[in-house]
Amino acid sequence: MTETEAYTRGSAAAEATNPGLEETLRDRYDPVLPGFGRSLVEVVYGHFYTRPGLDDKTRYLATVAGLTVLGGQTGPQLRIHVQNALNAGETSREVAEVIHQMALYGGFPATISALNAALEVFAQQEAPE
Repeated sequence: MTETEAYTRGSAAAEATNPGLEETLRDRYDPVLPGFGRSLVEVVYGHFYTRPGLDDKTRYLATVAGLTVLGGQTGPQLRIHVQNALNAGETSREVAEVIHQMALYGGFPATISALNAALEVFAQQEAPE
């Protein structure tokens, strides 16, 4: 399989924000759906997260907002993107405020689920290594 420009960009972006993500995706999903991890990295990170027009902080806050509105089933992805937002320079308060704002669009149950996911990430940030 040849490397596309989007895949090369996406792979670098994924590794910078989520070290080991591509390998994790490949190990988990490729046995049943070959190429899925690579496709996700190419499309999500290569075509969307590396587009010009938004800085990383804004892009990750938008992602946290969208995942919040989708509800509790997005918990694993939400935790990843809360961490990405923090890594991009957002504060835990800013992330929590964006989640809170989404109560208007996704409801309080979705907001509570998202806050619980965010609290897990915040606690890991504060835990000694």
